[in-house]
Amino acid sequence: MSEAGRVPSPATPLVVAAAAPEERKGKEPEREKLPPIVSAGAGATAGLDRGAKGQISTFSSFISAVSPKKEAAENRSSPAHLVFPNIKNVRDQPPISLDVRQKQRISMDASSSEVKAPVLPECILPIQPKTLKDFQEGVEKVKSSGDWKAVHDFYLTTFDSFPELNAAFKKDATASFNTIEDSGINAKFVNAVYDTLINIPQDIQKTVLKGIINSLLREWKGPRTKDDLRAYFILLQNPQFNNTSTYVIYAHLLRQIATLVEADHHFLVHWFKKLSQKRFKQLVERLLQFISLRLFPAKPEEFPPITKCSWWIPSAAKVLALLNTANNLVLPPLIPYTDFYNSTLDHIDLMEEYHTWQNFGNSHRFSFCQYPFVISIAAKKIIIQRDSEQQMINIARQSLVDKVSRRQRPDMNMLFLNMKVRRTHLVSDSLDELTRKRADLKKKLKVTFVGEAGLDMGGLTKEWFLLLIRQIFHPDYGMFTYHKDSHCHWFSSFKCDNYSEFRLVGILMGLAVYNSITLDIRFPPCCYKKLLSPPIIPSDQNIPVGICSVTVDDLCQIMPELAHGLSELLSHEGNVEEDFYSTFQVFQEEFGIIKSYNLKPGGDKISVTNQNRKEYVQLYTDFLLNKSIYKQFAAFYYGFHSVCASNALMLLRPEEVEILVCGSPDLDMYALQKSTQYDGYAKTDLTIKYFWDVVLGFPLDLQKKLLHFTTGSDRVPVGGMADLNFKISKNETSTNWLPVAHTCFNQLCLPPYKSKKDLKQKLIIGISNSEGFGLE
Repeated sequence: MSEAGRVPSPATPLVVAAAAPEERKGKEPEREKLPPIVSAGAGATAGLDRGAKGQISTFSSFISAVSPKKEAAENRSSPAHLVFPNIKNVRDQPPISLDVRQKQRISMDASSSEVKAPVLPECILPIQPKTLKDFQEGVEKVKSSGDWKAVHDFYLTTFDSFPELNAAFKKDATASFNTIEDSGINAKFVNAVYDTLINIPQDIQKTVLKGIINSLLREWKGPRTKDDLRAYFILLQNPQFNNTSTYVIYAHLLRQIATLVEADHHFLVHWFKKLSQKRFKQLVERLLQFISLRLFPAKPEEFPPITKCSWWIPSAAKVLALLNTANNLVLPPLIPYTDFYNSTLDHIDLMEEYHTWQNFGNSHRFSFCQYPFVISIAAKKIIIQRDSEQQMINIARQSLVDKVSRRQRPDMNMLFLNMKVRRTHLVSDSLDELTRKRADLKKKLKVTFVGEAGLDMGGLTKEWFLLLIRQIFHPDYGMFTYHKDSHCHWFSSFKCDNYSEFRLVGILMGLAVYNSITLDIRFPPCCYKKLLSPPIIPSDQNIPVGICSVTVDDLCQIMPELAHGLSELLSHEGNVEEDFYSTFQVFQEEFGIIKSYNLKPGGDKISVTNQNRKEYVQLYTDFLLNKSIYKQFAAFYYGFHSVCASNALMLLRPEEVEILVCGSPDLDMYALQKSTQYDGYAKTDLTIKYFWDVVLGFPLDLQKKLLHFTTGSDRVPVGGMADLNFKISKNETSTNWLPVAHTCFNQLCLPPYKSKKDLKQKLIIGISNSEGFGLE
């Protein structure tokens, strides 16, 4: 396999593949044994020892029950017991931990089907034993006769070696499949064999597992072939690996897949994306369960000690990374990115994982932060919050030290970012304060409205954000354009002398994330993709920021009509040059004046034709979403990162940044009902029953108004409705009064209305006519 022909297989959108292991060199003296992997933790053994008697009783008892199959004239060894000693004289495998800091977010185009991976050699296979039809007919006969011999023989032969696996499941044993888009495997046959396997006698299932052990041991002999990859691809789908008693075998299968060279991973990634949604999801769920049960085993004695199998989880994470890459290559994805979340990780020491990743980077120390797609948004929020809190403490401590060193009296105000603004000059005052106190941006935020009483317990900060965002995003202000078709804002392309107000919006978004406040901002997903391009401000100021690869799909999220027109241009079957009469030029109106811009040098003289229309659409899209607003977005980018500069940002997908900034738009009022606390009321009181009957019957727009009235935002925070800490208090006033909200406490004060009709009327009036927040 030539080095020049290899292509990297990206592990995640944020991660780059680890260094590929060396090519296998000749025959090694102990090739039949599985080689060790370098431990992820200090002091851990390289291989998987059996350890003391009884440590892996379930698996040992299974192995003892399996008798070795006698081999034919091939003179191959097939041990009855699976023994994994500390192996000497065998090449060490490279660490499979990754470092998301090595590069910027990697483009999935690197693994596109257009990239040619090296063609692996194919081996001569045994004669195909059965067809799918033969197998199905055999199973039907068994159901009537009860004689499993024929089926048993099929499984015994098929799973005994990689060549037998390929002979059984290749569509055509004699055909050569040279494309990464086609594994050459009969997926229907594989699915039928596995669906039958989980419902047949235990002795046949043990036969299959014994065959897999033999196959994995023999695979380490000889050079790699494409049929080996097909065998891995088939074995990985085995439903028997849902059972914890098979995890030792499963772990070694995962290790062998994880340590393949990059070109092999390239094949597997593209084969994975061809799986059905059901089978793909089963693979992901099986791997996530494997990781969860290794972290928190229900029966610890069922597995080897963690010190002797520290490579289990890194191996599973690497294979998950291949599946995640495959999922991202498909539009739409086979499964939502949230299906890769492992909620078990919410209960581990996340900051230890984060600090390990920070301190050791691409060393042999494994951290889940190297595979951020498995960490839930709730867990990532915890990491970001604690990282922010630590930064706040460090900045405050430094301020205190500076005061003392200058022999000045310290005061509490020096520990906060204190914003003093006038309501009548909100934008200019905020801009001045943030510019003047740039060094304090990472301190805890406190807001004071000049001339008004009241301490900021959270409500004033929310009001400041709300009023400032509302004013800046108003169409008359001219900074952002609201697109009615997509219901979102986008940056105005008008040129100006000072882009400081765009920097202010970026700072606001950064402060919101930094201080865990949800903003009412409607940016398209493309904005958050640009915001993470790159996720860390480059040290070289000449490197452009906020520039990312964009497509017509990104444009459709902002300007759907224009995107539709460009799509029609791409699919037009006639003569594009004669029918559209366009050039590589774009026109924009700026303050009533039409200005033209060339999409490429001499663009006004280059006609759009059938041959160059793809280039035209790409340049047009790039101009609208990148080049025409570069200065505006660069100021916005630097503003955001001036507050949120942290390696924790590299853990996030663009969709997750949006949720952290704006919250989730999915309301679940039943979940809110379950988590609501009461003060002066009991949940069985008649007024409370009336309230929930009314609220649960509200249309979505009124439910959002209620949420906005009581919390200051109509979106749900990362942790769901339970994180709102929503409270309903009894307001001992006249029932003629309207409900009152304390937004800083997410509290609704409800008079004891006597009828459902009266409650509904007063509630609708209150939530539909509220403006701003009280000084509670």
